[in-house]
Amino acid sequence: MCQRTIIIAEAGVNHNGNIQLAKKLIDIAVKSGVDYVKFQSFKSKLLVTETAEKANYQKLKAENLETQFEMLSKLELSQDDQNELMNYCLKKKIKFLSSAFDLESLAYLNKLDLDYIKIPSGEIDNLQYLKKVGSFRKKVLISTGMSNLDEIRKAINILTNFGTNKDRITILHCNTEYPTPMVDVNLNVIKTLKDEFGVSVGYSDHTLGIEVPIAAVALGASVIEKHFTMDKKMEGPDHACSLEPYELKLMVEKIRNIEMAMGSRLKQVTESECLNKIKVRKSIHTLIDLPKGHIIQEIDLLMIRPGDGISPMDMDQVIGRKLKMDLKAGVKLDAKFFL
Repeated sequence: MCQRTIIIAEAGVNHNGNIQLAKKLIDIAVKSGVDYVKFQSFKSKLLVTETAEKANYQKLKAENLETQFEMLSKLELSQDDQNELMNYCLKKKIKFLSSAFDLESLAYLNKLDLDYIKIPSGEIDNLQYLKKVGSFRKKVLISTGMSNLDEIRKAINILTNFGTNKDRITILHCNTEYPTPMVDVNLNVIKTLKDEFGVSVGYSDHTLGIEVPIAAVALGASVIEKHFTMDKKMEGPDHACSLEPYELKLMVEKIRNIEMAMGSRLKQVTESECLNKIKVRKSIHTLIDLPKGHIIQEIDLLMIRPGDGISPMDMDQVIGRKLKMDLKAGVKLDAKFFL
């Protein structure tokens, strides 16, 4: 049986800074059947300069001259807000996660004793940040958007050198473009990462739709992370490339189906096939009337369904045998017919 994929519903900043909307996103995640709902923890003043330009995908309107700092300030959740959300998750019986984008937020999340420390793609080359995460010695998810193998190797080495066991690290293949063009997804990297680093590998998806994360599971991704929203048309940087509630639920259903479909590497007749095997395979029958004493030749034989008699694969064991009785055409051969 295939491993059970950990599915993370990435609420991110799609709450638009509104704690009540954040709770509605948690409710959606619960109904979809995911394992975790994840937010983003940051203090804008520790994340970006006040004059930093937005990333291209964040520029929803050409005339919007808002800076990254101004945009993120509206999306920032206080620690009290996050505590409230975590308690709400406990009440709703879904696990809470968050990505930290600065050291202060990282220290806060570490105190919450969450299942994972999630390293966003933008921090994969942040030595100070990686050293701190490594010292926590906790399970780590590390997104790898905008990075190459050498950068990933350096990040893993830092984490392990500062205390995190390698077997507690999961690499998430990722492309940091919103939405990611299909030509840039490169799902085959999942196998490359497994072979190169010998750790668990998952996939953090920014494509439109649900087919790519489903395919990633078929390729062995142990974790899937996907953005979701109440409504793709809402104002905000990530809504347009996120899944709406019905899509998130459908993605989870399809992933669980793929898990069952993966099965084992053993090729054998399944329980469901057994009922069809006899009806679909063939047995050796007589093609024409044959007299007693006749020596069976290949031209006397017809391979026809059902397959509850002598297998066509045993034809050579029938040819040359002498009949001890007359047989009509269309009779299913049996060992008792031969001398």
